[in-house]
Amino acid sequence: MGKVDFDDYADDYDNILKEQLRFFSEDDKYFAQYKVKIVHKYLATEPKRILEYGCGTGRNLPFFKEIFPSAEIFGADISVQSIAVAKEQNLFARCYCLDDEFIRSFGDFDLIFVAGVFHHIAPNERVRVLEQINALLSKSGSLFVFEHNPYNPVTQKLVRECPFDADASLLSMPRMSKLLEKTGFTGVQKKYTLFVPPSFAVLAKLERYLGWLPLGGQYFIQAKKHTIL
Repeated sequence: MGKVDFDDYADDYDNILKEQLRFFSEDDKYFAQYKVKIVHKYLATEPKRILEYGCGTGRNLPFFKEIFPSAEIFGADISVQSIAVAKEQNLFARCYCLDDEFIRSFGDFDLIFVAGVFHHIAPNERVRVLEQINALLSKSGSLFVFEHNPYNPVTQKLVRECPFDADASLLSMPRMSKLLEKTGFTGVQKKYTLFVPPSFAVLAKLERYLGWLPLGGQYFIQAKKHTIL
């Protein structure tokens, strides 16, 4: 399995994703807004500095601007072409290539958001990436990780058919939780999400009761740095 180069998909990323999600919603931006709304729901305080780690072309950034209008918003990614698109489409945000210089220079974020990134990271590199994120997060900040749920058959099908998921290695919520604990994080919230497509919005209220059920399309974990008093 070769490593996917997201530079190859930067110009067509949105169109590919829109086509893949058409069955669930005509509004492909629904899923980005959905995740940012979850973050807002579970945060105790408004963040002043927000980083999307692995922001790609910046699809989620406008919703952080909308929901946290007073926050300073950053995006970072290893894909040079994706960052070029993110900069062009999100003039309100500060977008950077994710490298050692960024890690050294831009720490102390109140909120770090990582969505659909870890299944693209080789298993033996995940600890190193979480250590980078730990270094960027303020002592009182929150990390939100969203990932595909490998127990959901629809998710499995979408991942199999998506060209930029060719290198995907899905990880379950328990595995992600253990990685967070191993790298100095303490779990705060963890729930399964995306049980109901937006076309069945009348049933969406049921999701608040289903977070324990490992059948949602995705899951999220909210974590903080483990501190010793």
